[in-house]
Amino acid sequence: MVPSARLLWLVGLLAFPAAVIAALHSDAQMPAYLIIAGCFAMAVLDAVLGRVALEGVDPVAGEPVRFYKDRSDVLQTLLKNSSGKSKQVKVAFSFPESFQPEQEELETTLAAEDGVYAVNWKLTPTRRGRYLLEQCYLETASTLGLWQIRAERPLVQEVRVYPNLRTPEGMLAMRKGLAGVHVQRQLGQGREFEKLRDYVAGDSYDEIHWKATARRSKPVSKVFQVERTQEIYIVMDASRLAQRPFDGQPVFEHYITAGLLAGAAAERNGDLFGLAVFSDKMHGFVRARNGKAHYAACRDAIYQIHPRPVSPDFEEIATFLRLNLRRRAMLLFLTQLDDPVIAESFLRATRMLSKQHLILAGVLAPPSLEPLFQSTEDVSTIDDIYARLGNHTAWHGLAQLQLELRRQGVRLALLEPGKAVEQLVKLYGEVKQRQIL
Repeated sequence: MVPSARLLWLVGLLAFPAAVIAALHSDAQMPAYLIIAGCFAMAVLDAVLGRVALEGVDPVAGEPVRFYKDRSDVLQTLLKNSSGKSKQVKVAFSFPESFQPEQEELETTLAAEDGVYAVNWKLTPTRRGRYLLEQCYLETASTLGLWQIRAERPLVQEVRVYPNLRTPEGMLAMRKGLAGVHVQRQLGQGREFEKLRDYVAGDSYDEIHWKATARRSKPVSKVFQVERTQEIYIVMDASRLAQRPFDGQPVFEHYITAGLLAGAAAERNGDLFGLAVFSDKMHGFVRARNGKAHYAACRDAIYQIHPRPVSPDFEEIATFLRLNLRRRAMLLFLTQLDDPVIAESFLRATRMLSKQHLILAGVLAPPSLEPLFQSTEDVSTIDDIYARLGNHTAWHGLAQLQLELRRQGVRLALLEPGKAVEQLVKLYGEVKQRQIL
């Protein structure tokens, strides 16, 4: 317990003046001592009675609460009052550093009736992950209000912070790529058999179903449709290069947003999508399916994963995918390949996978990566010259890597800030349009 403002006022207005009077006037010592003793007795009595002020008040563990990164929401915590008395209680929690509550503490009234009462906190989490609120701090006034009684109660409240897909980039991709605004003309007639129909003049000979023609004694043609339920896997690199800042946040956050929205686009087109996350080892794998429950499973599999300060092992992920994916699939790698050693490792891994699967790669590249004499900005210092040379070297390395990957049938796309999701959805649409998979 700690002294309240009321106790300080009591001492300042009664006990302290009485002590001063007793020191200056000997004939007034007895009344002054009685006043001091009375104040002391009131404080001690109130402290004794206040020891049980918070008995019967306990936090109640609730169901896991879901939040989204960088989005404000309300966390509802529950308090149970079994004391049979009405109480005015202040409540506080030891929130993680990544949580930004609007208020450090809240005050609520617990009625005398035995029941559970809600306390609502408005929070803004700034980091994904799974968090546990393990301590609840309570404070109430004593009977006479001379003391503030404080107590610490154990609590197990789980808070899950998921990726935030409602970013300007994500919403733009949802409107353009996922909402079907741009209708693309399908190239070719499709490869998946749909049905039989009577022969029509102009049908090619290779479209005639000869067995059905023999049974019906008239020409019968095959009808094909565009292949559906193909498998699309988003393969995310959670190694050291994914920790670098890009457009205001780590590269890996862009991977998550782009990957989940590209998966949503694949599902809308009737395909199956899955996830794989790796660094120097596998961190998560969700086999390709569709449906709302599967999308939630992908989100649950990735929301606790953060980049690690290690180099990526592309041979490990290539071996894993070769062993676990028997059906031909599209593998969309989201990684950074501006490191020559990492790029060489990726080249070796794609040789292993490109014989069976269609491989695409997306690399987040800042606008500064460009040829040496393409920029129109003025160069005024030596540092600017070296910066331009460094950007040209990085651009040239990625351009050479694009050529080498193209020889292996792998397409490398350089994603721009603010347009990564839209570019990935467009890239997926081109693959479906040309039926490359």
